Amino acid sequence: MSRLPEWLLKKAPKIPQLRQLRTLLQDSSLNTVCEEAKCPNLGECFAQKTCTFMILGDICTRSCAFCGVKKGSPKAIDPNEPAAIAAAVKKLGLAYTVITSVTRDDLPDGGADHFAAVIKAVSHISQVEVLIPDFLEHLEVVLAAKPFTLNHNVETVPRLYPTIRPQASYTRSLALISRAKNSGQVVYTKSGFMVGLGESRAEIETVLQDLKAAGCDLVTIGQYLPPSRAHLPPVRFVPPEEFEQYRDFGLALGLQDVFAGPFVRSSYHAARILK
Repeated sequence: MSRLPEWLLKKAPKIPQLRQLRTLLQDSSLNTVCEEAKCPNLGECFAQKTCTFMILGDICTRSCAFCGVKKGSPKAIDPNEPAAIAAAVKKLGLAYTVITSVTRDDLPDGGADHFAAVIKAVSHISQVEVLIPDFLEHLEVVLAAKPFTLNHNVETVPRLYPTIRPQASYTRSLALISRAKNSGQVVYTKSGFMVGLGESRAEIETVLQDLKAAGCDLVTIGQYLPPSRAHLPPVRFVPPEEFEQYRDFGLALGLQDVFAGPFVRSSYHAARILK
């Protein structure tokens, strides 16, 4: 399925606007998942001076089939990263900041302490959403830093985990969302997944039901697009009207909001939660 349908075609970004944000990130030695995961929305978001910061380095210890982030042995954590991100957030004037990371199975706490340090550095400047790995046993460390939104993606339907997300667990991800919601902290809970990988409508609806039961407030659903020719090809391209049907189904379940569409990603237009 190499030819993209009309609804998946995007205009090329304006290069000068991209350079301004790229220069800031490079000068600060900061990573973004936008660049590392080859997000199709990069041009649009960078032109609007928004991005999703990626902490704990740019090398992931897992090998999820859908992801474009580099895999291998990560480097040591940069202790200056929290202050550098806070400075960038202030310079960009962000009211809402999204921070994610590579997965660091090599660290005893999975990077939870570093997440907390970044949240504390940024939260006096901006509301903070964190998109975290599945370090369930260390979740309280992150929650104690009081992020505005706690996001953890289930990524796909459970049947496809062995192929798409082999080093993760669907039930563990649901347990993390549930623990966050029942922690006593005032925090929005959020999760997301891709479609177009061979899942059925019934499986998608079951995931939405499971997320609601786990205490998830917000859900994102987007079309899987391979970050390179070496990655898994999509099984199909889901039409926009089908995304609307999934949104309607999720809202009928009682989810606070469902952001669904071909280009929706877990942090795409994330600041709309403030409106």
